[in-house]
Amino acid sequence: MRRREFLGVLGGAAAWPLAVRAQQPRKVWRIGFIAGASRPVSLEVSQFGGFQQGMREHGYVEGKDFVMDWRFADANPERYSEFAAEFVQLKVDVIVLGTPAAVRAVQQATSTIPIVMGYSVDPVGNGFVASLARPGGNITGLSSSQDDATPKQVELLTITVPNLLRVGLLANPDPGSRPRSGAGGNAQPTRGPKRVRHHGQRARRRGHGDE
Repeated sequence: MRRREFLGVLGGAAAWPLAVRAQQPRKVWRIGFIAGASRPVSLEVSQFGGFQQGMREHGYVEGKDFVMDWRFADANPERYSEFAAEFVQLKVDVIVLGTPAAVRAVQQATSTIPIVMGYSVDPVGNGFVASLARPGGNITGLSSSQDDATPKQVELLTITVPNLLRVGLLANPDPGSRPRSGAGGNAQPTRGPKRVRHHGQRARRRGHGDE
């Protein structure tokens, strides 16, 4: 799925908390969006335009039904706590996260404002939600299938390279961007060699804060 299309899905997910509150007198909702990347020259024609399109597809028109407060971290994760505190002070109606690295900071900032994760790695293991079926609390959104996929990927490698002994892994060092329940480093194939050595290396891409 292309990034813009993915953000369109995220726009639909962000519309859900607003629909729950639709019984209140008509108001203009305020949405806070945190992205890890730099602000594009034009939001509408960028990947972030997909979010606005997703909102329109669910009947929400910007400027009429909602207003956006965009925050871009410029690949600096230390700004997530700053943005979270700012959104709490602004009393936004929902906070949307375009990067999994921001989840922890926003979770610590508020337990009442709905938080929509655009993407998350092992949200249960990281303590963001109680379970995938019943998240509980004020956090919802989309999660990665990395926990299930990683062992299968390792297995595929051992089939493709029968004498495979060592696998190198690159991971985002930011909290909330890596699994806590054992995916990756402890992944073992169900077929082929039973012991594959994993060497995990933390990595950060310059200018790409959204993973």
